[in-house]
Parts: sequence; structure tokens; C-alpha cells
Amino acid sequence: MQDNQQVVAAASSRKTAKVFYYGNILSVLIPFPVFILWFGAGILVYAMFRHHPNVRVGYYTQIAAYHYYGLAGGLVPILTFAPGDFFVNWWWALWIGCIVILLPLSIRQLLLINRETWQDTPKSSPH
Repeated sequence: MQDNQQVVAAASSRKTAKVFYYGNILSVLIPFPVFILWFGAGILVYAMFRHHPNVRVGYYTQIAAYHYYGLAGGLVPILTFAPGDFFVNWWWALWIGCIVILLPLSIRQLLLINRETWQDTPKSSPH
């Protein structure tokens, strides 16, 4: 019997943990149509990375998703109950609000990811 265990490199795990945050940053800097498209693409990224062999990747992906979908969910009642011309006249205020909320959170988490000591992680093999 041969021990052929595959390993996820620490550098790869670090890069993977950053992906959702880069999507968050891009979605608020270029809101139309990236914010809306990231809503769907973020679900795919979350599904791929939440159960990564390195549990820290899953943790950071989960936190990034909380930040983004919390912000997106907060916009729903604002835009639902706002007057008809609210979005046309105040889109820039919503955009700035999204930037002020999501950009610092994402940058802070990216800095935490960079400071963390990452280890190579063995992939679990299906039996």
C-alpha cells in the first residue's frame, strides 16, 4: 500500500481565502452590474470554498459572505419601501454607503489573512 496523500499548499490556501474578498471589493467599486452579478457568482465561490480542506479558508469565505450578503440584504428593504424616484436620485448615496461599509471590512480581513501563518493541509481522500 502506497501513501499517496495530496497536500494543499499554504500559499494556495492563502490565495483561495482572499477570493471572496476581492469579489466584494470589485462589487462595490464597480456596482453596476458587478454588484448584482457577484450576488450569483458569490454563491458559486462560497459553495466551492466553504468546505476547503483548510478550515481557515472556509472560515474566511464564510465571513466574507456574511459581509456581502448582509449588505445586499440590507438594501432590499431600503429599495422596496423607498419612494419611486429614490433610486434614480439617490443611487450615489447607496453606492457610497456600500463602499463605506464593505471596503474597510474587506481590507481588514485581507490584512488578517496576510498576517496569519498558513500551513500545508493534507487533502482527505474519499474511502
